[in-house]
Amino acid sequence: MRIGVIGCAGIAVRRMLPAFAACPDIEIAAVASRDPAKAGQVAEHFGCRPVHGYAELLEQDDIQAVYVPLPAALHARWAEAALRSGRHVLAEKPLTLDHRRTAELLELAGGRGLVLMENVMFVHHHRHRAVERLVADGAIGELRAFHAAFTIPPLPDDDIRYDPELGGGALADVGIYPLRAALHFLGDGLDVVGARLVRGTGRRVETSGAALLGTAGTATAQITFGMEHAYRSSYELWGSEGSITVDRAFTPPADHVPVIGLHRGGTAEEIRLEPHDQVAATVAAFAAAVRTGTPPDTGAILRQAELLDEIRRSASRDEPDRTG
Repeated sequence: MRIGVIGCAGIAVRRMLPAFAACPDIEIAAVASRDPAKAGQVAEHFGCRPVHGYAELLEQDDIQAVYVPLPAALHARWAEAALRSGRHVLAEKPLTLDHRRTAELLELAGGRGLVLMENVMFVHHHRHRAVERLVADGAIGELRAFHAAFTIPPLPDDDIRYDPELGGGALADVGIYPLRAALHFLGDGLDVVGARLVRGTGRRVETSGAALLGTAGTATAQITFGMEHAYRSSYELWGSEGSITVDRAFTPPADHVPVIGLHRGGTAEEIRLEPHDQVAATVAAFAAAVRTGTPPDTGAILRQAELLDEIRRSASRDEPDRTG
């Protein structure tokens, strides 16, 4: 599969392009940028051709798939353009900034027999499947609660994630990780009970937040996220008979030794797994989806988008009145 890359964002250059180059099922055909010099520099490094302009890349006749690592506010526009040009699409998260737009794009892809995949990479790491098996096997009894947090230190003031016009904000950038993890383990029956989004001093976007979610059963989920914090990337599953803890949950390095903490009966056990490269696993999953014609879990993508909107609405309703 020959892939074209729309944009030279940091995640593309640092992570995705090396993973594409290493995947035996993918060949990098072209890299596009609005800056010809940048396109040329990146293309030379990865042995492909440079293209000046995003629309021009979609005019290339030897590209079967497109990767979109642009700012969040531009994902929908260029994902749609790529789909309408007949290309499969891997787009950075969030796929769009509105669940109705997400539904439209998923319907467009499905109607054309194309793969549209959102680049949420941690779900492809084998540690989370191991956790699922432990829960399914009753290792902690009946699941009662899920807690997850993803927080990162402050970014440079000119970082696009502080720009509301480009789709910035903590919820879409880092909140999506604990939210998707809650969906992963509790299913798409989750609903938002309450939420709070907090705007840091001098910022035009929310820089932290939290949400409480529930299911029709007995399980609840609490998620915390932020981008002006000490670093944390973890989740916990609490059951009727024990608990499971996972640290460095969402963005572990490829050589990281994954550990699952299992706590039950007053004892603690560390389950160590082999290192796993979730970036390579994500790229392989995209290539396999295209090869087999099997779309990814579109239900999770859409429900995630709906919950992001529900969190925004809930936080807006619950915002305290500070006028007095």
